[in-house]
Amino acid sequence: MNEASVYAQSQRDCMENLVEDYLPLVKKIGLHLVAKLPETVELDDLLQVGMIGLIQARESYDASQGASFATYAGIRIKGAMLDEVRRNDWIPRSVQQKIKQVGNAIKQVEARLARPAISMEIAEELNITLAEYQVIAGELACCRMTSLDDFETETEGDGEDPFSRLEEDGFKQALAGAIQVLPQKEQLMMSLYYGDELNLKEIGEILGVSESRVSQIHGQALARVRVHMSTWVS
Repeated sequence: MNEASVYAQSQRDCMENLVEDYLPLVKKIGLHLVAKLPETVELDDLLQVGMIGLIQARESYDASQGASFATYAGIRIKGAMLDEVRRNDWIPRSVQQKIKQVGNAIKQVEARLARPAISMEIAEELNITLAEYQVIAGELACCRMTSLDDFETETEGDGEDPFSRLEEDGFKQALAGAIQVLPQKEQLMMSLYYGDELNLKEIGEILGVSESRVSQIHGQALARVRVHMSTWVS
């Protein structure tokens, strides 16, 4: 066997070992993300792009930067999956319009009352019933505009623009500030969902409400955060 053939076989073996060792990590990240996304997002699609992210991580990993390969690979895998979701723009246009309408209603009510708007007041501002508004709020929970996962930065050492990094840091500070001024129940819901990574059923048990109600609280919180982030989100 010539040197070229030996090298090619070595590369294949290395790739097979990489996939075997880190496939559980790709699956874990994929399952975590797909649980938070609409049913239109297929797990298999996320796993495929996650594997591409893993391969890219192997090619660009620099041990001198201090992070372990597992940590670095996890960032690249998750970043690849989120990029795929963004590229496919899975949020229906109708949902994008609704979150803007709800956000505007919240802004109007809160400007008028100088306090956080409650569901009934938002519904009245939209000229719909409370039940109709609650359905809309549940739909908004799928919106990625203010998903905390969507704003995690993929760490890459080479060629990073320091001005872009400052802007990213400023965005995250603004996002954290917007969440801190949410009504207590919405703030707790966001903390349990994004911080503690509990599912809707678990959060419902803590809050003493149904899963559908948790989804409504989530959607309303996202719309409210969007109001506070209006200078960052178009």
